[in-house]
Amino acid sequence: MDYQTLTYELTDGLAVVTMNRPDKMNALTTQMRAEIEHAFTQAGKDARCVVITGAGRAFCTGQDLSDSSSKGSLDLERTLREEYGPMLRAITNCPVPTIAAVNGPAAGAGANLALAADVVFATESSYFLQAFTRIGLMPDAGGTYTLPRQMGTAKAMGAALFADKISARQADDWGMIWEAVADAAFDVHWRAKAAHLAQGPTAAYAAAKNAIRASWDNTLEDQLSLEAQEQGKCGQSRDFKEGVMAFMQKRPASFEGR
Repeated sequence: MDYQTLTYELTDGLAVVTMNRPDKMNALTTQMRAEIEHAFTQAGKDARCVVITGAGRAFCTGQDLSDSSSKGSLDLERTLREEYGPMLRAITNCPVPTIAAVNGPAAGAGANLALAADVVFATESSYFLQAFTRIGLMPDAGGTYTLPRQMGTAKAMGAALFADKISARQADDWGMIWEAVADAAFDVHWRAKAAHLAQGPTAAYAAAKNAIRASWDNTLEDQLSLEAQEQGKCGQSRDFKEGVMAFMQKRPASFEGR
């Protein structure tokens, strides 16, 4: 695909998707949503880890309300069902680890796009904002699903109703993201973490993602059964054999991934 609103780089098993509308603070358009969906689908086939980040000073400030493709009116229900849904599913269903490298403000659907990733790193100067009620809307783009699970109902409700900025440090403290990182060290840090995952046991990562997500709907018995099933598959993999051998030989493991 010839991307117009983002860049796609693949190196050593690591795919980096960069939203590339810095003049619009990477606000989401119909085209960008389609391109993000395509990029994550492609990365699931090509890569062993995929990162999404933003060009310029922002990560993503949500829906571009001036998007000309809306033809003068924005049908929010249709847009959420036909454009946001497929994009978010492509991220959450991606079979390899996904990272959001939040390099600046993440607002509205942009915040919830970031939270759809498996792991979120953010610069200490960045923030998350559920801006929806400021314009008479409710949180969408999966926010009402991810927020309560990541930081609890009380914090999620306050974030939704008050639409206050949540600093990266607060988000880290509340369990909303994985880590807030000093701005000066940010690029080097997330790239090192992503490279680590890109060289890791891909099948084991996929099994862990599947089991953790399923746990919300499972009983303990269901979860124990799922763990046994997934671990049984991992135990038959070449990566498991390599991991054990490397441990016994006191050397770093060399995982093949898929």
